[in-house]
Amino acid sequence: MRLTSILNGAHFGNLAKVHGIVTYKLSPFEQRAFAGAISKGLPNIVRRIRSNIFRVTPPFILGYLIYDLTERKHAALLRKNPADYANDE
Repeated sequence: MRLTSILNGAHFGNLAKVHGIVTYKLSPFEQRAFAGAISKGLPNIVRRIRSNIFRVTPPFILGYLIYDLTERKHAALLRKNPADYANDE
């Protein structure tokens, strides 16, 4: 049995018959993809950043401070103590 006999020549988008549902489609060539991107989008971005900045930045700052402290402590522990080798000849 071939797959084309099952589909009966129907394309992928037309495989099922749906009754009672009305769909409207707009051609991609008629859509305006960036309609209102500058007039509405940029103020919305600024508003969303201002509303979330105090919720997001403190964990990042705390994480950076912990990382920096850990890296400094690790570098200090890797160094040799010069007082241990003062009397070597």
